[in-house]
Amino acid sequence: MAAISRFQFLQPYPYPFPKLSSFSSKFLNYSPILSNFNNITTLPPCWIHYRKFSVASPLFSGSIPECLESSESSTSIVGDLLDYLNESWTQFHATAEAKRQLIAAGFHLLKENEKWDLQPGGRYFFTRNMSSLVAFAIGKKYSIGNGFHVIAAHTDSPCLKLKPKSASTKSGYLMVNVQTYGGGLWHTWFDRDLSVAGRVILRADDGSFLHRLVKITRPLLRVPTLAIHLNRTVNQDGFKPNLETHLIPLLATKTENATADEKSNVSSSKDVHHQLLLKILSDELSCKIDDIVSVELNICDTQPSCLGGANNEFIFSGRLDNLASSFCGLRALVDSCALPEDLSNENAIRMIALFDNEEVGSDSCQGAGAPTMFEAMRRITECLSHPSAGESDFARAIRHSFLVSADMAHGVHPNFVDKHEEHHRPELQKGLVIKHNANQRYATSGVTSFLFKEVARLNSLPTQDFVVRNDMGCGSTIGPILASGVGIRTVDCGIAQLSMHSVREICGKEDVDIAYKHFKAFYQSFSSIDRKLNVD
Repeated sequence: MAAISRFQFLQPYPYPFPKLSSFSSKFLNYSPILSNFNNITTLPPCWIHYRKFSVASPLFSGSIPECLESSESSTSIVGDLLDYLNESWTQFHATAEAKRQLIAAGFHLLKENEKWDLQPGGRYFFTRNMSSLVAFAIGKKYSIGNGFHVIAAHTDSPCLKLKPKSASTKSGYLMVNVQTYGGGLWHTWFDRDLSVAGRVILRADDGSFLHRLVKITRPLLRVPTLAIHLNRTVNQDGFKPNLETHLIPLLATKTENATADEKSNVSSSKDVHHQLLLKILSDELSCKIDDIVSVELNICDTQPSCLGGANNEFIFSGRLDNLASSFCGLRALVDSCALPEDLSNENAIRMIALFDNEEVGSDSCQGAGAPTMFEAMRRITECLSHPSAGESDFARAIRHSFLVSADMAHGVHPNFVDKHEEHHRPELQKGLVIKHNANQRYATSGVTSFLFKEVARLNSLPTQDFVVRNDMGCGSTIGPILASGVGIRTVDCGIAQLSMHSVREICGKEDVDIAYKHFKAFYQSFSSIDRKLNVD
């Protein structure tokens, strides 16, 4: 959540098949006997979209949690979320992983610059900039003018990004110059084991260019703090680093004798980044340094996401804001239309939109400020329209539509209880938080709050409410941006968390499953709930 204002045809299923439980997919990866499971090439289609866990990654604190042995764990998506978080170091990786899961689940990849051929009962998606994504499933009973039921979230998080010219040296050290992105708690980035991830553009042998994602998983960088012996008053005066001069990661010690390759590149475009860094990237990508023509890299914390707390009830991770919401929404959409009959009685279009650049205001080609989602809605409406359809079809569809803006929420901090309004103190493990603000920093209204809570009530799911204190400023989300874009009804909600915008955040394990169930129930039941209320 930022502290500033501001879309394959469903192929016929070859045969009925059971759905692999999350517990089964986890168990297979913990069993030495089944260590060759991932070499099996004749898996039923329904098994494909469950990603293999990395056994080496400490997804859990300590041994396998007892929760995996319970019947309740068979419906939990927490393990899959941890896997998604560990895969998604950047907005590019988060989108690429979402793309992989959608394709594996049978969604058809569309191109924005090509003609679309859509059919009721079909499932489709497209990406933009490989950092934003829109996926949708069309109800088999859809008729022109019916609405879109949307969950929207964002793929970006506060981080450090390499400057266009990142190479610098200080006192015998090779340093990497960075920009701050978003409103991060920058002091938490000091003394962390950091690395780089993002995308590069490569020159191919035939003269064309390739878009590749890269992630260096080993600790590569560090921003060291100043010893207390040289800053005696830091505990009294507070740690107040200068973000331009103090927040510069250290890469290596400077070598006295440059290699011949380094010397030959001194005056080339490659000198904007350290040759050592480019060598590490080229080794990872199995290419030559000279093949790298452009880089767009984030600084990332290398510590894996995991469960924590005495009862393994917490999720400790970076980028929970807002990949937790993104994954819950994505998984809810996929699971709500996993079988052919899931869309047989649906008369609306189920959609998820994942945007980039929310943390800096959303005003970009791939952000919520761009008309990406609404252009997709219009194209869908036009593709499904009959030749005699009228010009007002899209306008009617918007009036029947509903948007869930999903972004993490501020849980009450046990050490700073007074920072929350007395009667609105969301707790971890107590369900989705509905966000309200009279000044429209959130887009929730009395009607939209009621409808979203009704989904929860009918499915026995808890909800909470949040308003900011009158003597404090209020953050915002993509909710008001999208709501005001074309006048779509919107509710702002989120999973309660602590340490928002820290390099390492905390949320409740139970809230992830509650959010997933709430979002899935929204897709499955909102059509029947919405028709019971007439406001205008």
